[in-house]
Amino acid sequence: MSIPTVEISGVPDPLPVPVLDVREDFEWEAGHIDGALHIPLSELPARIDEVPEGQFLVACKVGGRSAQAVAWLTANGHEAVNLAGGMLDWAAAGRAMVSESGQAPQVV
Repeated sequence: MSIPTVEISGVPDPLPVPVLDVREDFEWEAGHIDGALHIPLSELPARIDEVPEGQFLVACKVGGRSAQAVAWLTANGHEAVNLAGGMLDWAAAGRAMVSESGQAPQVV
């Protein structure tokens, strides 16, 4: 099975689609894409009703967990696309992030 994937260079700015962040709470709090939906990978099956309709981007730290999420989501009828390189590539590309901690956003 092929996992739909996009490199950061192929992601328009501003984003034309919603973002689902599947990282853990502490990672989310340190820094994330503004407006993203946060559902940790382990909670995804139980919270599937919160997943956006139509196409959306899925992100994690490096792209592994988001690839797992995209595989599961596409097998369940969703139009999910994995962000290759995850939030590390997002931050390295200088894309905007926000944090929940009051500190400068960062990827942990």
